[in-house]
Amino acid sequence: MGKINKTNVDREQPGERDRFLWDDDLPGFGLKITPAGSKVYVFQYRCAAPGEAAKTTPRRYTIGKHGPLTPDQARKRAKELAALVTQGVDPRKQELDAKADAERQRAEKAEQERRQTDLEFGRIADLWLTDYEATPKPRGGKRSAASVRLAKTVVDCHLRPNLAGKPMPDIGRDDLEPIIDGIPAANQAMRRTVHVYASVLWGWAIRRRYVTENPLLAMEKPAAPVARDRALKDAELLAVWKAAANLPAPFDAFMRLLILTGQRRGEVAGMIWGELDRDSATWTIPKGRAKNDRAHIVPLAPAVLAELDRLALKALGGKWPDTGPTWPPSGHVLTTTGKTPISGLSKAKRALDAAIAKARKEEGSELLQPWRLHDLRRTMATGLQRLGVRFEVTEAALNHVSGSKGGIAGVYQVHDWQDEKRAALAAWAKHVVALGSKRTSNIIAIGERRA
Repeated sequence: MGKINKTNVDREQPGERDRFLWDDDLPGFGLKITPAGSKVYVFQYRCAAPGEAAKTTPRRYTIGKHGPLTPDQARKRAKELAALVTQGVDPRKQELDAKADAERQRAEKAEQERRQTDLEFGRIADLWLTDYEATPKPRGGKRSAASVRLAKTVVDCHLRPNLAGKPMPDIGRDDLEPIIDGIPAANQAMRRTVHVYASVLWGWAIRRRYVTENPLLAMEKPAAPVARDRALKDAELLAVWKAAANLPAPFDAFMRLLILTGQRRGEVAGMIWGELDRDSATWTIPKGRAKNDRAHIVPLAPAVLAELDRLALKALGGKWPDTGPTWPPSGHVLTTTGKTPISGLSKAKRALDAAIAKARKEEGSELLQPWRLHDLRRTMATGLQRLGVRFEVTEAALNHVSGSKGGIAGVYQVHDWQDEKRAALAAWAKHVVALGSKRTSNIIAIGERRA
């Protein structure tokens, strides 16, 4: 026993085993001297919760080494520990709890950082897009390029701008509903598309254990848009045909090719010279670019060949080779950069509508009712019906797989209708050109009968 002060602490020498110097003034405050000569301040106590009997087994709390701590600093800490014991608080347990809390906080911080990186929405969405493109459809077969493009559109244009940086497990209904509700009601199809593809993404994330639930399942799926039945009348089609000439190249040719071929706008816009064969007058849309993942051969009518000749001549610098008219072996047919296919189709459609409205106003004609580029496909299908073309041929010309080509019929019906498609598309192109040149059309007007 003695007073723990600098003089006494410095005087203490090591022995063969641990020795202790206990303070006379503060019970439990002591100095441990190890055989190696280390001097450590300690506090020894018995602790019981309020109302409980005092514990008989003493506990020892290490305050710290002499040197970094002075005797006065150690004494001050010992008094704090004694006060805790008086309140029924075990200093050792408190320290262990504090360490456990600190470790838990570090773990939570590390987990949050991991969620911010490994589980960040953009990263998970990119993994899904890669897997979605590479993985066959549930019933077999490669996913179509159109489906992959639509999945990327949903992620890049609708989900990523609103969810980037958020851990995917933290994204819920309150995050997703405003995204879908923010899509204009007039674009009901995109609302439904975003819901469907987002649900597929979350379902994939559940299977990969990135998330545990799909918030889309608790949300009402937007109703499917009402099927359109808009087909342009001959006078309306003529207005579109004539107004296309007012568009800058190559958008003028794009509109005419849409009308003449009846193919999807993305397929026409992405046309490349390597898909075209002038000698056989065919355009082969590879299955990777066709919506239904089926390669599609489109016979080219004379009017289409003439349109492509004009584009090829321009691409070749305005002069045919000595061997005569030919088409470039590669590159995009419709391009403003020479490297990429045309874009800005919505802007071109608005310019076309403006040109139509101006022309009809000058003619004193009524304005066209709203229409879409996709309506040109329906217009051709309706026109082929009026021409007396068989339904199976019309579907083949449009590369549809429903109707006559769906189900069991699609398995056993292997006729490609190439000759019939060529005749049908030639007749349609002749009718369109006749509208513009005021020649007699080969089509039967609605309500008339063939002789």
